[in-house]
Amino acid sequence: MTIRFTAQIAGAWEHPEDECISAGVSETEKGDGMVLTFQCCTYEPDDQDIALSMDTYCVVTADQGTAYGAVQELTLQANVLRVVFDLDALEALGLDEPEIEAILDTDEQSVEQLRRGLRRILSYGRPDARPQLLEL
Repeated sequence: MTIRFTAQIAGAWEHPEDECISAGVSETEKGDGMVLTFQCCTYEPDDQDIALSMDTYCVVTADQGTAYGAVQELTLQANVLRVVFDLDALEALGLDEPEIEAILDTDEQSVEQLRRGLRRILSYGRPDARPQLLEL
């Protein structure tokens, strides 16, 4: 089964004070319902990040479920974001299904922002944790 929802918010943001970059989608403008946020640091992973296996991007869900390097595949075609997660990450993310499809009910500028942010975030950190990008 695939979890499907319509996202009213999509985009990417840099947070200099937190030294991170975020990109994501939200089901509602208030940020509730289904939420997927992809994040990475703006600096190279340090020894502690490597020791804790936090030397890659992370994904955060609405209930603050978090997993590092958990995306197997990702596609962003036109206005559809499709993400397939590692089965081992489902519990940490609070998800029942490994595949999520978000229909982006946003403007082209927001979709392009999301696309650029995901390219940068998903290429962060150790190469073995990077997902297969089918189209981005």
